[in-house]
Amino acid sequence: MAHNDVETLNSFLRGEISAVETYRQAIGRISDEKLRPQLEACQRDHEERVTAIRERIEKLGGEPAEGSGLWGAFAKLVEGGAALVGEKAAIQALEEGEDHGLADYQRDVDQVHGDARRFVRMELLPKQKRTHERLSKLKRTLH
Repeated sequence: MAHNDVETLNSFLRGEISAVETYRQAIGRISDEKLRPQLEACQRDHEERVTAIRERIEKLGGEPAEGSGLWGAFAKLVEGGAALVGEKAAIQALEEGEDHGLADYQRDVDQVHGDARRFVRMELLPKQKRTHERLSKLKRTLH
């Protein structure tokens, strides 16, 4: 059971690492000084989850993943060579990434057990919902 918990937590960890990387890329392309601090706050939220998940995996005796998986449409835009991504498109892509992250937690929360499940339900999922909502509000202010 602990091995399966570690695998699922590592899946969440890869998503969070990817989110941090994606925010870093997006922030580098945003010139609006009002948007940057809000995006940086979202990035910090994901960084905190990276740390928390790594600690939980180690506590279970597992080896935390080092790399990221693919996260969100922004990464795909960057990989596709879109050198000029507008701010609205970047925010939209980040929101799609937040949607994906939230869906992953909701879909896979029951793949972990005991304390690991409580950790996902009580810490990771609520924090992901808050980050998602923060970005959704930010997107609504752009329209």
